[in-house]
Parts: sequence; structure tokens; C-alpha cells
Amino acid sequence: MVYENHKTESSSCGTSVSQKTTEGQDDLIRPKKLPNPILESHSHRGLHRELLVSHRWGLLPEEKPELQRVLEQRRLEQYREREQALKPPSDLEQELRKRRQKLMAYEQDELRRKEDLEKMPEFVRVRDNLRHITISGY
Repeated sequence: MVYENHKTESSSCGTSVSQKTTEGQDDLIRPKKLPNPILESHSHRGLHRELLVSHRWGLLPEEKPELQRVLEQRRLEQYREREQALKPPSDLEQELRKRRQKLMAYEQDELRRKEDLEKMPEFVRVRDNLRHITISGY
């Protein structure tokens, strides 16, 4: 019997101790949860709502990540280049290549002439211009 009384005393003691601690905690200021600035911004909430609605309606395209798209595009370009390198060039492509080479050579000649004219002294340029003028009085 003594043992049973001891049990009841310890249980009653335990409740009284817990009641005392809760009463003491009521006087303390409890910390509040800090607000999340991202979740509280109006633009973020609007964007999130728009994404949810468009997802429900199935308006979002099934897109791959940007990196994966770029890598696939590069692979396709490399594949096309390899295929073109294996094919013999057509007659049109050969003619276009020849014309491009002629234009490049012509542009290089023009650049050389301009550089030569800039390096040439002024009196030589004036003399060359005078040779081309015909005298109409004689």
C-alpha cells in the first residue's frame, strides 16, 4: 500500500510541476516565425498562381531544359555538317564558291591599292592626276 501511495504522489507531483512550468511560460514572449519575403511578395504569388492555372489547363509546353535543347541543337548541326562533307558539292555550290573566292580576291586588291595610295607621297598622286587631264586649248 505504501508503494501505491508513492505512485500517486509522484504522478500528482509530476502534474503540478508541469502546471507550474506552463504558468511560468505564459509570462514569457514566445518567438514568432519569421516571414518569408519570397512567399509574401505579390509578384511571386501572382506568378505562382498563374503557373498553377496554366498547369491545370495544360497550357505549359512540354519543354526540355535549356542546356539539353542547346546540346541537341549542336549535335544536329554537327550531324548536318558531317553529311554535307560526305556529299560531293553540286555544280551550283562550286560556282558560288568560285564567285566568292573572286570577290574576296577583288576586295583584297582594293585594300592593297588604298594602302598604297595612303603610303604614296602627295606630290606623286597630284602628278598622276595631272597626266590624266587633257589640255583642250592646243
